Amino acid sequence: MKTDGITKAFVAGATGYVGRNVAGELARRGVTVVAHVRPDSPRLAEFEALFASLGAGIDVTPWDDAALAATFRKLRPAVIFSLLGTTRARIRKAADPRRADYEAVDYGLTAMLIRAAKTLETKPRFVYLSAVGVGPTARGAYYEARWKAESELRASGLPHIIARPSFITGPDREEDRAFEKIAAGSLNVAAGLAGAFGFGKVRDRYLSLTGPEIARGLVALALDPATPGGVYETGALRERAR
Repeated sequence: MKTDGITKAFVAGATGYVGRNVAGELARRGVTVVAHVRPDSPRLAEFEALFASLGAGIDVTPWDDAALAATFRKLRPAVIFSLLGTTRARIRKAADPRRADYEAVDYGLTAMLIRAAKTLETKPRFVYLSAVGVGPTARGAYYEARWKAESELRASGLPHIIARPSFITGPDREEDRAFEKIAAGSLNVAAGLAGAFGFGKVRDRYLSLTGPEIARGLVALALDPATPGGVYETGALRERAR
């Protein structure tokens, strides 16, 4: 597969379900992978071993504008993946919920990556994992934070890909997100019925994806020099994953 000279990738959000699969898929395709792990993570040694087993290295740069910009200048990644996100459960458990909410994580950390990427002389391709339903009229803190991040990325001048998948779940997911599994199952049934009645676009937009599927789709889009920038929803991601 042509990679348009993409030999190194930086993966933010690498310790999550999608991030681990993306790191592994990149390494499988021969790309040098740098997986970001929080320097204060209590599972740092575990993650270092995990990513080594996948063929990836790790980076522990703190979430700081100047530090990230320096890391990017040193690494010079050709593609940056922003696969970040928080959950209501994490926000509730946080010592300071304001530092763990959607505005701080889903928007704030992605915006920091965008600013750091813009400092590079050779601009990297930026892949942002958003979500189905995100748009200018969507309401709720989750959707508003992700629309804000999308808007900042569009205005950045960076070559970019925005992915808006439906639910992402699978038997290999480490986190037990019971609500998401139930919701994804219900949505899959509804999407299947829509397809049976001739509404193929609805079906393709809302059927869930597994971690390996979305990883293959995201990486295929990121490494293909013919991929135009823009928004890619579930159907397009699944097509690229084949």
